[in-house]
Amino acid sequence: MTLSRERPPLVADERTQLIGWLDLQRALVRWKLEGLRAEDEHRSVLPDSPMMTPAGLVSHMRWTEHCWFNVIFLGEPSDTNPQFRKDLPDDADWMVDDVPLTRLLDEFEAQCAQSNEITAAHSLDDVGKDPEYSPTLRWMVIHMVEETARHVGHLDTMRELLDGQKGYY
Repeated sequence: MTLSRERPPLVADERTQLIGWLDLQRALVRWKLEGLRAEDEHRSVLPDSPMMTPAGLVSHMRWTEHCWFNVIFLGEPSDTNPQFRKDLPDDADWMVDDVPLTRLLDEFEAQCAQSNEITAAHSLDDVGKDPEYSPTLRWMVIHMVEETARHVGHLDTMRELLDGQKGYY
C-alpha cells in the first residue's frame, strides 16, 4: 500500500476527506522512521514507559487498526489480536523486541489497506457488530485519525530524542 503524505482536497465529500486525513497520518508513520538506526528501533527513550519504542508503537498501531475495523466493526474473532488475548500479558501488542521494524511497518500498512477496504465497502453510518460496543463507522474513522495522529506525535518525540531528527511533513 502506498500512502500519500498529501493533504486531502480542500473540497471533497466526507469519505474522501476522512480517509485522506487518516491515510496522511498513516503515511507519516513510515516517514518518521526512515533512516532510523537499527539499534534505535527497539530502544525506549521515556524512562517510565519502557515499551514505548518505535517498533512497539508501530505494532500497537497495527493491532489497534485491527481491533476497530476487523473486530469491533466487522465482528471478526479477536483471538488473533494480542490486545484481546487473556493468555498474554497486558500490552502484549507492544512487546516486539525480536521483530524487525521493517516487518512491523509492512504489517501495519497491510492492515491499513485492509481497513480501507472495509471502510470502502460500508456506509459511514453503519454500526459495528460488537454486541457491547458498536459506534458508527464514521466514529471509528474519526477516532483512528485522532489515535494515529497522536501516535505520530509520539514518534516525533521519540525520533528527536533518539537521534535529533525533526520534521513535520
